[in-house]
Amino acid sequence: MATEGGQLSGRCLCGAVRFSFDPKKREVGVCHCSMCRRWASGPFFAHDHEGPVAFEGAENIGVYKSSDWGERAFCKTCGTSLYWRLSGAEHFALSAGTFDDQTGLAFVAEIFVDEKPGYYDFANETNKMTGAEVMAAFAAGKETGQG
Repeated sequence: MATEGGQLSGRCLCGAVRFSFDPKKREVGVCHCSMCRRWASGPFFAHDHEGPVAFEGAENIGVYKSSDWGERAFCKTCGTSLYWRLSGAEHFALSAGTFDDQTGLAFVAEIFVDEKPGYYDFANETNKMTGAEVMAAFAAGKETGQG
Protein backbone atom coordinates (compact mmCIF):
# COMPACT_ATOMS: atom_id res chain seq x y z
CA MET A 1 0.00 0.00 0.00
CA ALA A 2 1.21 3.51 -0.77
CA THR A 3 2.07 6.04 1.88
CA GLU A 4 -1.07 7.60 3.33
CA GLY A 5 -1.76 11.27 3.74
CA GLY A 6 -2.50 14.49 2.00
CA GLN A 7 -4.86 15.79 -0.58
CA LEU A 8 -4.11 15.09 -4.24
CA SER A 9 -4.55 17.75 -6.88
CA GLY A 10 -4.13 17.90 -10.61
CA ARG A 11 -4.82 19.81 -13.77
CA CYS A 12 -5.14 19.45 -17.49
CA LEU A 13 -2.34 20.39 -19.87
CA CYS A 14 -3.50 24.00 -20.38
CA GLY A 15 -4.66 24.58 -16.77
CA ALA A 16 -8.28 25.36 -17.69
CA VAL A 17 -9.43 22.49 -15.43
CA ARG A 18 -8.04 21.88 -11.95
CA PHE A 19 -9.20 19.40 -9.34
CA SER A 20 -8.47 18.15 -5.83
CA PHE A 21 -9.67 15.31 -3.62
CA ASP A 22 -8.85 13.47 -0.42
CA PRO A 23 -7.71 9.94 -1.31
CA LYS A 24 -8.20 7.01 1.05
CA LYS A 25 -5.06 5.43 -0.39
CA ARG A 26 -2.23 6.72 -2.56
CA GLU A 27 -2.48 3.98 -5.15
CA VAL A 28 -2.66 3.81 -8.93
CA GLY A 29 -3.97 1.14 -11.24
CA VAL A 30 -4.11 0.69 -14.97
CA CYS A 31 -6.90 -0.29 -17.33
CA HIS A 32 -6.05 -2.24 -20.47
CA CYS A 33 -9.56 -2.26 -22.00
CA SER A 34 -9.81 -1.32 -25.66
CA MET A 35 -11.82 1.84 -24.90
CA CYS A 36 -9.26 3.16 -22.39
CA ARG A 37 -6.38 2.38 -24.73
CA ARG A 38 -8.07 4.23 -27.59
CA TRP A 39 -8.98 7.17 -25.30
CA ALA A 40 -5.58 7.48 -23.60
CA SER A 41 -3.46 6.21 -26.52
CA GLY A 42 -2.16 3.42 -24.27
CA PRO A 43 -3.07 1.88 -20.94
CA PHE A 44 -4.99 4.33 -18.73
CA PHE A 45 -3.19 4.94 -15.42
CA ALA A 46 -5.69 6.10 -12.82
CA HIS A 47 -6.45 6.55 -9.15
CA ASP A 48 -9.74 4.87 -8.22
CA HIS A 49 -11.64 7.29 -5.96
CA GLU A 50 -15.00 6.89 -4.28
CA GLY A 51 -16.27 10.28 -3.12
CA PRO A 52 -16.38 13.94 -4.05
CA VAL A 53 -13.85 15.69 -6.26
CA ALA A 54 -13.60 19.50 -6.25
CA PHE A 55 -13.27 20.93 -9.77
CA GLU A 56 -12.23 24.45 -10.82
CA GLY A 57 -13.06 25.34 -14.41
CA ALA A 58 -15.83 22.74 -14.63
CA GLU A 59 -17.29 24.65 -17.58
CA ASN A 60 -14.23 23.48 -19.53
CA ILE A 61 -14.96 19.79 -18.94
CA GLY A 62 -16.44 17.80 -21.81
CA VAL A 63 -18.15 14.50 -21.02
CA TYR A 64 -18.61 11.57 -23.37
CA LYS A 65 -20.92 8.71 -22.34
CA SER A 66 -18.79 5.82 -23.59
CA SER A 67 -20.99 2.98 -22.33
CA ASP A 68 -24.20 2.24 -20.43
CA TRP A 69 -22.27 2.36 -17.15
CA GLY A 70 -19.54 4.95 -17.62
CA GLU A 71 -18.50 8.28 -18.98
CA ARG A 72 -15.16 9.84 -19.85
CA ALA A 73 -14.24 13.45 -19.22
CA PHE A 74 -11.70 15.64 -20.95
CA CYS A 75 -10.67 19.28 -21.12
CA LYS A 76 -12.60 20.96 -23.94
CA THR A 77 -9.66 23.34 -24.48
CA CYS A 78 -6.59 21.08 -24.66
CA GLY A 79 -8.14 17.58 -24.84
CA THR A 80 -6.47 16.16 -21.72
CA SER A 81 -8.10 12.91 -20.51
CA LEU A 82 -9.26 13.76 -16.98
CA TYR A 83 -11.30 10.87 -15.61
CA TRP A 84 -13.60 7.94 -16.18
CA ARG A 85 -16.69 8.01 -13.95
CA LEU A 86 -19.28 5.40 -13.10
CA SER A 87 -22.58 6.84 -14.36
CA GLY A 88 -24.73 8.34 -11.63
CA ALA A 89 -22.14 7.88 -8.87
CA GLU A 90 -19.21 9.59 -7.21
CA HIS A 91 -16.87 6.84 -8.39
CA PHE A 92 -13.99 8.27 -10.40
CA ALA A 93 -10.89 6.86 -12.04
CA LEU A 94 -8.82 10.06 -12.15
CA SER A 95 -5.96 10.21 -14.64
CA ALA A 96 -2.76 9.77 -12.62
CA GLY A 97 -0.78 11.61 -15.29
CA THR A 98 -2.62 14.82 -14.43
CA PHE A 99 -1.60 14.84 -10.74
CA ASP A 100 0.58 17.75 -9.62
CA ASP A 101 2.65 15.56 -7.28
CA GLN A 102 3.06 11.91 -8.21
CA THR A 103 5.48 10.98 -5.42
CA GLY A 104 4.41 8.36 -2.93
CA LEU A 105 1.97 6.65 -5.29
CA ALA A 106 2.09 2.87 -5.61
CA PHE A 107 1.17 0.95 -8.78
CA VAL A 108 -1.06 -1.81 -7.40
CA ALA A 109 -3.59 -3.10 -9.95
CA GLU A 110 -4.30 -3.91 -13.58
CA ILE A 111 -7.80 -4.47 -14.93
CA PHE A 112 -9.06 -5.93 -18.22
CA VAL A 113 -5.79 -7.85 -18.49
CA ASP A 114 -7.45 -10.17 -21.00
CA GLU A 115 -7.67 -7.21 -23.42
CA LYS A 116 -4.02 -6.14 -23.01
CA PRO A 117 -2.13 -6.31 -26.31
CA GLY A 118 0.99 -8.44 -26.40
CA TYR A 119 3.42 -5.62 -27.21
CA TYR A 120 3.87 -4.44 -23.61
CA ASP A 121 4.08 -5.80 -20.06
CA PHE A 122 4.74 -4.22 -16.68
CA ALA A 123 7.37 -5.63 -14.33
CA ASN A 124 5.49 -4.54 -11.19
CA GLU A 125 3.72 -7.12 -9.05
CA THR A 126 0.06 -6.06 -9.25
CA ASN A 127 -3.42 -7.41 -8.58
CA LYS A 128 -4.72 -8.46 -12.00
CA MET A 129 -8.36 -8.85 -13.05
CA THR A 130 -9.96 -9.88 -16.33
CA GLY A 131 -12.85 -7.93 -17.81
CA ALA A 132 -15.33 -10.51 -16.55
CA GLU A 133 -13.91 -10.25 -13.02
CA VAL A 134 -14.13 -6.44 -13.13
CA MET A 135 -17.75 -6.48 -14.32
CA ALA A 136 -18.67 -9.03 -11.62
CA ALA A 137 -17.02 -6.83 -8.98
CA PHE A 138 -18.95 -3.75 -10.18
CA ALA A 139 -22.20 -5.72 -10.25
CA ALA A 140 -21.55 -6.82 -6.65
CA GLY A 141 -20.75 -3.22 -5.64
CA LYS A 142 -17.15 -4.02 -4.77
CA GLU A 143 -13.98 -2.06 -5.48
CA THR A 144 -11.95 -3.31 -8.43
CA GLY A 145 -8.70 -3.04 -6.53
CA GLN A 146 -7.50 -0.39 -8.95
CA GLY A 147 -5.73 2.53 -7.30
